[in-house]
Amino acid sequence: MKTIVFFLEEPSAREMLAGVLPRILPVDMQIRYIVFQGKQDLEKNLKAKLRGWMMPDSIFVVMRDQDSGDCKAIKTKLVGLCSGTGKDGVLVRVACRELESFYLGDLAAVEKGLGIKGLLKKQQGKKFRNPDVLGRCSW
Repeated sequence: MKTIVFFLEEPSAREMLAGVLPRILPVDMQIRYIVFQGKQDLEKNLKAKLRGWMMPDSIFVVMRDQDSGDCKAIKTKLVGLCSGTGKDGVLVRVACRELESFYLGDLAAVEKGLGIKGLLKKQQGKKFRNPDVLGRCSW
């Protein structure tokens, strides 16, 4: 059985993925979440966690928020941390600006999925028209 292992900077990323992935991944795919206590913790401990992973047939995804950093520099750093761990093909993804902006891009879907009335009309408001430009959408 294949296992997909997500290395995440914070618990909110796990919560988002846990709600989405079981709906889109094959039922025979195991999902594991390694959640760090922020980006510094992720960057400090990622290499050791990857090296220490012993479960065969695992594939790896590293996710981190861009926040106010340079997304290309962040990705380059994370790819560098993954190299030399003996784990090939680690997928590194940087969420612009924060993973939480993913929800704000389609408030109609959030309204429907969570049954929260009135979210769709907020999509036309200036704040939510372009969630990628929000500095801190998780607030």
